Amino acid sequence: MSDTTETRTHGGATYTRADATYFEKRSLKRSAGVWGLWGLAVAAVISGDFSGWNFGIGYAGFGGMLIAFVALVIMYYGLTFSIGEMAAAMPHTGGAYSFARSALGPWGGLATGLAETVEYVATTAVVVYFSGQYADSALSLLTGVSLPPFVWWLILYAAFIALNAAGAAISFTFAIVVSVISIGIIVVFGVMALVSGQFDWASLWNIEPDAGQSAFLPFGVGSILMALPFAMWFFLGIEELPLAAEESHDPTKDIPRAGLWARGTLIVTGLIVLFLNTGVLGAEATGGSLEPLLDGFRAMVGDEVAALLSLLALIGLLASLMGIMFAYGRNMYSLSRAGYYPRWLSLTGKSKTPWVALVFGAVVGFVALVVVQAAGGDASPAGAIVLNIAVWGAVLAYFLQMVSFIVLRAKFPNAVRPYKSPWGLVGAYSAAAIAAVVFVGLLFNSAYTTAIVAIVVVYAVIFLGFAIYGRKRLVLSPEEEYALTGGLHVISGEDAAAGDPLVTTDSTRS
Repeated sequence: MSDTTETRTHGGATYTRADATYFEKRSLKRSAGVWGLWGLAVAAVISGDFSGWNFGIGYAGFGGMLIAFVALVIMYYGLTFSIGEMAAAMPHTGGAYSFARSALGPWGGLATGLAETVEYVATTAVVVYFSGQYADSALSLLTGVSLPPFVWWLILYAAFIALNAAGAAISFTFAIVVSVISIGIIVVFGVMALVSGQFDWASLWNIEPDAGQSAFLPFGVGSILMALPFAMWFFLGIEELPLAAEESHDPTKDIPRAGLWARGTLIVTGLIVLFLNTGVLGAEATGGSLEPLLDGFRAMVGDEVAALLSLLALIGLLASLMGIMFAYGRNMYSLSRAGYYPRWLSLTGKSKTPWVALVFGAVVGFVALVVVQAAGGDASPAGAIVLNIAVWGAVLAYFLQMVSFIVLRAKFPNAVRPYKSPWGLVGAYSAAAIAAVVFVGLLFNSAYTTAIVAIVVVYAVIFLGFAIYGRKRLVLSPEEEYALTGGLHVISGEDAAAGDPLVTTDSTRS
């Protein structure tokens, strides 16, 4: 490239010193305060209250799902506290990749960053899938017209690429608005469930237990393991906050604070849906529903009014579509800017948003849905299998980030940490342990076999490409700069674009 010159090999990788022009073509714009970040985190997750979580009840009954929910509240507290500390110390767009790069080296950074790419691209596809389900149900109820699933997928991807590419300020504003509306819908549903008389406590336990089992755990204690991945749907995506570091006005303070408020918000909305949606439909019906919240509205007000309410419920799914698309765009952007992915993926253009990465991720997600849908032969497998891929990628990323936190506490003792996790190493160990349990549990669930095989193939291809080509073309991006200086030199993308000198590998240590 004309705006880079080669430097020497260091630690098995060949780094390139990029000049200001390289970073100018890849610059972002600071647009978010604490509430914009809160909106982004809530928006990314809130669709999990509308669809996806409920399959866990089908595996473990209400009692098993409740235990899984509590376990994951503990995991996400430890996770987000730890991520908050690392994000404040490393206010770079790389997020999880940045943390693992500093702790575990280039290969660890790639492994973790790739896990998040898989998680966010697959999660976006899942949200597109369920959004299409909701939108088509509403259209069919109101007009009698139904569209093929792939048409909805094309419409949704195109619309939200355009919205995300329009600028970060628009993304954050949209996230706040749709998050507030989505929370309002869930609260309204909760109030209606209580005042309508449709909620029935006994309905929480209406799954017929296996021989020797109880109504609380109809399929036994082991079934909790099967429910854990679906309980993750109440929180999956909140960890994307560090990806907005270079678009936040004050990332060292606002990212930890936004994570705290978003986590509390999502615990409340998750409990409303878990108890009241299940109590309205009954555990047995809830466990197999593709549209549990819409089905809950139908049970209370009938099909015609539910069609109108489903349009509002769709807002929650679109909120997550916006938030998760933001995440995969920034994740791919940071890995590309550093040279792990092709560098052209990190170009930003006039809007200062990674529009190339947004388009590329959408193409991958759309193709995945089409392929899985064709292989499955009916409407349900695409969403379920791609959801499994998203959960697998997320759990792997969580575990590697907690390992990174533990390593960084020892490896970079002198690094500046503007925020420190109140749970410290205990929180990281707890989150890592629960993530490991979920990870192992997936291995024993035959429904995840396809997802596991798909991710193993992706890792093999990407790692082979990195070994042969990518590791020889890394760039001294802000994330790499931090790692190579032992956390003693923090630089942002805008600093690099302004000409702040980046160190060469001659004068740094790994």
